[in-house]
Amino acid sequence: MEQSMTLISAQIRFLDARLSLIHIPLPSYSFFLQGVLKLLFPLNSGTAAPTIGSAAASTQRTNWATRHPFLNVSITPVECSVVCSRALAQELFAPVIDEQNQRSRDTGELSVSTEDYVVVQVDGEGLDAGQRVLELTTPLAMAGISIFFITTYFSDYILVPLKAKGHVIQVLEQRGFRFEKSAEAFVSQAAHHRNTSSTSSFEVRPPSTPPPTSVSELQKRTFALLKRRNVFPHADKEIRLVQCAGRKDTSGGIANDELGLQLGLVKCLINKPRFLSLTLTDTEPASLLLEKSLMPEFGSDDVLLGGKEDILIPITLDLRELPLEATGIVCGVAGKVVGGTAGQVSYAVEMSYLSTARAGTVMVGEQELSRAMEALMVGEENGVLPG
Repeated sequence: MEQSMTLISAQIRFLDARLSLIHIPLPSYSFFLQGVLKLLFPLNSGTAAPTIGSAAASTQRTNWATRHPFLNVSITPVECSVVCSRALAQELFAPVIDEQNQRSRDTGELSVSTEDYVVVQVDGEGLDAGQRVLELTTPLAMAGISIFFITTYFSDYILVPLKAKGHVIQVLEQRGFRFEKSAEAFVSQAAHHRNTSSTSSFEVRPPSTPPPTSVSELQKRTFALLKRRNVFPHADKEIRLVQCAGRKDTSGGIANDELGLQLGLVKCLINKPRFLSLTLTDTEPASLLLEKSLMPEFGSDDVLLGGKEDILIPITLDLRELPLEATGIVCGVAGKVVGGTAGQVSYAVEMSYLSTARAGTVMVGEQELSRAMEALMVGEENGVLPG
């Protein structure tokens, strides 16, 4: 059964899914493209989306968008990252990973997480995206719980280790949430207050040092770790992103729109895009974050929803060199972007976040890029190594 709770006016619940995280270095992308296509379009054992009007089209349209409780495929400047069920990870990706690792030690980074993850879906309004990141990740980071955070067109998603689910519930209860078994609902006891991912490890371990005692200490630890590992924020102004989504299926019939979305995705994926993130769930239409230059691959402007003129610039953190037990990255980075810019003018920088297996990406409007980068670089400069 699903569990749900309310934060501000947001509806938050655990989805019924046990997930694996897969890290694929970009030089190995071509070896895994067939697996990615099979994952997204499983009708005919690896064939891509059928052509519009084909006999298989109606079947694929019925099952495609809601086949998975949760799925994310992301290609970024750092990696290709896949989040899918354990069974599909073992079927589609583990054999190729084993083969590649046997062929060359240079591809040893290829990996499927040994831990299972569960996902929390956050719907609704009440806070802007950046503030939601802080509200939801701060208590988990303070408790030393590793997380991944994904902002999509419709919702936010937090991935946590399955074995930490009870700890997550306990932390939320300690922060003023009450779990009601009869209603299977978390209800915030302080929902009217506004308190001031992602990445984490594949191997979930207890924190090697005591948890931080304050958010300020958490941020200092986070940026000290990033600085020690030579992880610095990198913004590529040439990558101009848009957040968009597929259209909700209706009885009026929009088969061509959904098939146009599928065909566009295939075109993008086979050409190894510089940046694309696709999230599918069984409750919402497909959500996409991709380069604006890829929009023509989807044909008609009616295929995708979204403000296609609202350009986002990615700020990437390459986290491949971080220790596996690293925690607090999402919260620490978001705290600097949101909190570090709130006092400069009357408003803080609006941001969204994409955790992938070995990287974290902050997305901000192009007009806010300089302020966000300044806040993050100040965080790097102020990172003090713990004694």
